[in-house]
Amino acid sequence: MSTAAKTTFYTTCLLSVLTVVGVHYIQRAEKAAMHAGVLRDIERQRIKKERQLDFEVQAALEKELRRSQDVVDTSLQASEGPSPGMGGLGDGRGVPDSNPREGR
Repeated sequence: MSTAAKTTFYTTCLLSVLTVVGVHYIQRAEKAAMHAGVLRDIERQRIKKERQLDFEVQAALEKELRRSQDVVDTSLQASEGPSPGMGGLGDGRGVPDSNPREGR
């Protein structure tokens, strides 16, 4: 075999081996990145469950406190029905009950 042929053969073999090693390295790196993504998702789910549990505990505490303190919610009173003297509309437009021509 000639020197040029040997050089070409060995260079081709070396490039093939380097390609295989590089592909395996990339596959391992991608697998590690995907596994890290799974771990992040598990952690996010754990935090979400923890926050939901905290919210439920706070809601239960608020409900118990409202029950024990007899708190009147003024925002509910404004939207429950018509206000007296407002024409029965209850929408806050300020229309009076009486007709201005009735007095004549």
